[in-house]
Amino acid sequence: MLNLVLFGPPGAGKGTQSQKLIDKYQLVHISTGDLFRAHIKNQTALGKKVSQLIADGELVPDKITIDMLEEEIDKNPDAKGFVFDGFPRTIPQAAELDKFLASKGSEIAGVIALDVDKDELVKRVALRQKETGRLDDQAEKSQKRIDEYFNKIILVLPYYDEQKKLTKINGIGEIEVIFNQLCEVIDTY
Repeated sequence: MLNLVLFGPPGAGKGTQSQKLIDKYQLVHISTGDLFRAHIKNQTALGKKVSQLIADGELVPDKITIDMLEEEIDKNPDAKGFVFDGFPRTIPQAAELDKFLASKGSEIAGVIALDVDKDELVKRVALRQKETGRLDDQAEKSQKRIDEYFNKIILVLPYYDEQKKLTKINGIGEIEVIFNQLCEVIDTY
């Protein structure tokens, strides 16, 4: 099973590249952000619980996120693998993901971090907000999410580096060039 973590700050291109990887490798995409937005849209109990947190640019507590993620994995028992986008965000989440996958006889094959500088991220997120109207892409909230990534979330990378599973790729450039670099890395797993 090919399980990948696509890592990077808001606006790094995780969603764009995830879709291309899904098509090529026939993987199931699990984006915690997309799952939360779907729950909010459908006004599920979980959606109501996390709606305000996301609208304020806050992180959803680990327990809720992990439970939702495990439920989504269990919905896809025949998957060839998963692309985790936006998860894990903390070392406890990474450890829980490892533990859960091990219980299924699987593991994370690799973690690919898309490196993009803050100025480029701000431009990309502002453009995306104009195109989609996502509440979490509004300037003040998106800046908070970008800062959260560089101050806290990025601290997960050494966890995977110690496991020799981390590769960093420049996330600035042509989408196809970045995709080809991703594939070169993935094809070594």
